[in-house]
Amino acid sequence: MPSLTEADTCRKYVLPKLYAAGWTDDQISEQKTFTDGRIIVAGSKARRGPQKRADYLLRYRRDFTVAVVEAKSVYKNAGDALQQAKEYAQILGLKFAYGTNGHGIVEHDFLTGKDNDLQNLPTPDELWGRLRTAENLSPEVAERVLAPYYHLSGKSPRYYQEIAINRAVQAILQGRPRVLLTLATGTGKTVVAFQICWKLWNSRWNRTGEYRRPRILYLADRNVLVDDPKDKIFAPFGDARHKIEGEAIKSREMYFATYQAIARDERRPGLYREYPREFFDLIVVDECHRGSARDESNWREILEYFEPAYQLGMTATPLREDNRDTYRYFGNPLYTYSLRQGIDDGFLAPYRVHRIVTTADAAGWRPSKGELDRFGREIPDAEYGTKDFERLVALKARTEAIARNLTDFLKKTGRFAKSIVFCVDQEHAEEMRKALNNLNADLMKENPDYTARIVSDEGKIGRGHLDRFMELETLVPAIVTTSQMLTTGVDVQTCKNVVLARVINSMTDFKQIIGRGTRVRDDYGKLYFTILDYTGSATTLFADPEFDGDPALLVEEEMNEKGESVGAPEVISNGGEGVIAEPEPPWERLPEGGPQGEPRKYYVDNGWVEIAAHLVYELDPDGKQLRVVKFTDYTAEKVRSMYSSAAALRSKWSDAEERAAIIEALEQRGISFPELAEAAKQPDADPFDLLCHVAFNAPLRTRRERAEMLRREKQDFFDQYATGAHAVLNEMLDKYIEYGTAQFNIPDILKVPPISERGTIPEIAALFGGAEKLRAAVTQLQTLLYAA
Repeated sequence: MPSLTEADTCRKYVLPKLYAAGWTDDQISEQKTFTDGRIIVAGSKARRGPQKRADYLLRYRRDFTVAVVEAKSVYKNAGDALQQAKEYAQILGLKFAYGTNGHGIVEHDFLTGKDNDLQNLPTPDELWGRLRTAENLSPEVAERVLAPYYHLSGKSPRYYQEIAINRAVQAILQGRPRVLLTLATGTGKTVVAFQICWKLWNSRWNRTGEYRRPRILYLADRNVLVDDPKDKIFAPFGDARHKIEGEAIKSREMYFATYQAIARDERRPGLYREYPREFFDLIVVDECHRGSARDESNWREILEYFEPAYQLGMTATPLREDNRDTYRYFGNPLYTYSLRQGIDDGFLAPYRVHRIVTTADAAGWRPSKGELDRFGREIPDAEYGTKDFERLVALKARTEAIARNLTDFLKKTGRFAKSIVFCVDQEHAEEMRKALNNLNADLMKENPDYTARIVSDEGKIGRGHLDRFMELETLVPAIVTTSQMLTTGVDVQTCKNVVLARVINSMTDFKQIIGRGTRVRDDYGKLYFTILDYTGSATTLFADPEFDGDPALLVEEEMNEKGESVGAPEVISNGGEGVIAEPEPPWERLPEGGPQGEPRKYYVDNGWVEIAAHLVYELDPDGKQLRVVKFTDYTAEKVRSMYSSAAALRSKWSDAEERAAIIEALEQRGISFPELAEAAKQPDADPFDLLCHVAFNAPLRTRRERAEMLRREKQDFFDQYATGAHAVLNEMLDKYIEYGTAQFNIPDILKVPPISERGTIPEIAALFGGAEKLRAAVTQLQTLLYAA
């Protein structure tokens, strides 16, 4: 039976066994893809790696998967498929994995840890019964666990969302009072929260066991984090929704509120106290790492007041020193889906990191003796560094240098690419906006909102800018400056650039900021994003062993005193509104009576600042952290891992199909020839010679040198053809000199002048004696081209 493929085995043997065990078509998902495939960036292009696909996923109900089945061809052992099935089961959070060759069946039961040889697959009720017994689910709890999702716009939750939803619902139904889910920014925490609430609401669960729908409170610390979910994702709740503002309405079921709207402050005792302590059945705390669980927080009072309610915390950040209170309050997370996992699965965008250093940051800045600032105050003599800029000393020249460099970057990559610039404070955000405005005056004339500041002081105007910035179809604002307001909870799906113009010390805040760019939108060409780091925050935090999403690229670039890029960036490959927890400025070093009578920083308007260095970090497409090496060295290492010598590479390269496979393999490793040619400063080199040069130190030839050598040394090859065919081959070589090996593709090259001027494709083929002889001639031409 060796002729039967894996697909044949599935169709002829596995499906009948599933049907025989009582599984229906509604319960069987065949060839089910459950990841999107990691996004691999090569140069300016991005492509997706292979997706993870299960042969069969078995569902007890539409929204509750219980097992995975992997099949191998009938001539292989059933156990050969088990390892794959176990791997998928662990990813998908399933307790039963099956490997089969269509005849034998091997089961791995994660509940007992045992492998079992079976004659037949278990029935749906048998698997569900085993799972119910192991999880100690009562009939009432079991039925509510199986309650259906609300399928938003026909979209089903992703696999990790299913795991989070089902585990949280089960924990609440089984009486766990506090539940925590840790899901990376951009992975759909709000969708998960909605589905949890929907399942509990639709199944009429409540804390007291009465026949009524539960009363649920969705808490967050900003209006944007409350209004967007309420008006969009939670819209299916209809009139059951209500946002608590100023009055304690008690007639709804799905409530939304910001802490600030209901908390105690110096003017009021707290609106939350107008609700009975037992009023809510469930409280969902969005972004719970940002203060609500801290012992000293007055927001903690709200959670403690409603202690009888079940409380579900949602966070994007794993346990660290700066969010330990959150984990102490809610307990360990039921489920964690990290940034690294999201990038590996292709649900989150990978990123490049540009580390750009100004001369002021590289060497520090020191005032001249007796130097006065904008307000006539003498600046204390000291060495000021990155952490001091815009906190102690505001260097206008540094802000303008950063703005120039960013503008230069956008002119190369796309001026309307949506970009967020994170500044030290609101004042710095305005200075940056002004500098960017003036540097992009040509666009500002036609688009007055091309650049805008979005900070809390802007009020409704800032909110309007934010709403337009978040829209998929709007062009402006394209660049927004902010301080803290956009660090979290803002879903800008097409954000392509995250710019760090302030020091970030907190890993929690850093991940939130990075999350502004991690959304993927294939339909809008958003497959990766760039971090431009002017303070060293990103590269410092990437080095933290607890960071779980390695960067995709690091670039070093020099700037002149005008903030303009000088020369090409050097590419290096490296494997792989909230309260920002940064130290407050040491005000004791500042003068009294600054602008508006407040103690502020010193303002320096003169002087020049330029860019001293620009590094680019790239994430290894394998998702592993590499040592930092030059891009050419990274390429050399990958080529040597594929081929032992230049001769071994040459033997494959001369064949068009083999060459295409090599190029594909290199792109999967994040290597593109335009990028390699730029890094090696050899734009005219033949790709083959370039690879051999960087990997095996072979002599470097340009395409022209290789073509002329062929014409000179292999004249007998050309002489065997008549004048017309001879001319066609020479014209192909001319195209190769100009554009590279893609010009040997038949029949495409025959459609390009001047070759196309010699007639139709059949007429040109006739010059060689037919299509087969034409292909043979082009194949031999390529072989001879790379013979030496």
